[in-house]
Amino acid sequence: MQAQSPVMPEPLAPLGYKRGFALQESSAAMASSLLALLDDITSVLDDVAVLSKLAAKKTSGVLGDDLALNAQQVTGVAADRELPVVWAVAKGSLVNKAILVPAALAISAWAPQAVTPLLMLGGAFLCFEGAEKLAHRWLHTAEDEAHDEALARGVQDPTVDLVALERDKIKGAIRTDFILSAEIIAITLGTVAGADFTTRLMVLSGIAVVMTLGVYGLVAGIVKLDDAGLYLSQRRQAWQQALGRGLLALAPWLMKTLSVAGTAAMFLVGGGILTHGLPALHHALEAAMQGLSGWTQTLAGMLGDGLVGLAAGALLVLGVSAVQKLRGR
Repeated sequence: MQAQSPVMPEPLAPLGYKRGFALQESSAAMASSLLALLDDITSVLDDVAVLSKLAAKKTSGVLGDDLALNAQQVTGVAADRELPVVWAVAKGSLVNKAILVPAALAISAWAPQAVTPLLMLGGAFLCFEGAEKLAHRWLHTAEDEAHDEALARGVQDPTVDLVALERDKIKGAIRTDFILSAEIIAITLGTVAGADFTTRLMVLSGIAVVMTLGVYGLVAGIVKLDDAGLYLSQRRQAWQQALGRGLLALAPWLMKTLSVAGTAAMFLVGGGILTHGLPALHHALEAAMQGLSGWTQTLAGMLGDGLVGLAAGALLVLGVSAVQKLRGR
């Protein structure tokens, strides 16, 4: 028999080769994990952007009223104190939202069924405030008139304590901002209620910061519009003087326009919230708009929401007035 040649073992791979191969596998795994993480981050940011845009659109009605209301808060303040007052109220607004955002996240985590009732309460408040503005001339009390007169003469009368008046105005503006901020956060929470916690946190925080910077940045510009007009009107060039006179004429009309638009938006937004929160009313309005399409359907829907908001606000104003009269007696 022919002897079989022994089988030679395969040469062992060098140790450096094994380490290099392991490093390549590790690098590939890390790259894959990094790509997956970036994909998740992109997906979350995309959701945040879409929901933030939707929330900003829904809160635009409150934004218009917030602009007009806060611009009116500095009435009677000396010109050199307007921006410090706006800054003080803006800081108070940030504190308000620092309280409201965690509260909204806690509600969405442990009591999500409370989101709709809170939205309804916020919508009812918007309707009430809009109706109260319309009825203000009939509900204006002697105390309100005295307060307005004090503000009007505050700059000229040395006997008036301007520091106390300014402090009261700031406190009142921050209290009003708390209510409007609560409505903004509630509407935003209703928009992101179905999202994950990270998305809710980012959208609520983003809307809170952007709304505060946007509102009070515009308020600062509005209250200084007349000063800019006065400055330009005293320049040498004719076009600057004409522009300055135009700004001086525009400032009061801008305030009136903001006030009217803000009041109308309160009925539209508040009425829309109430309508969607009451299924029977929502279905009734849908049935009334059958046969309409396009812009006519949109306009009819806005009109229906506005009428619901106006009716709800009027009923609330009558109810609150009746309670106040009974308490007074």
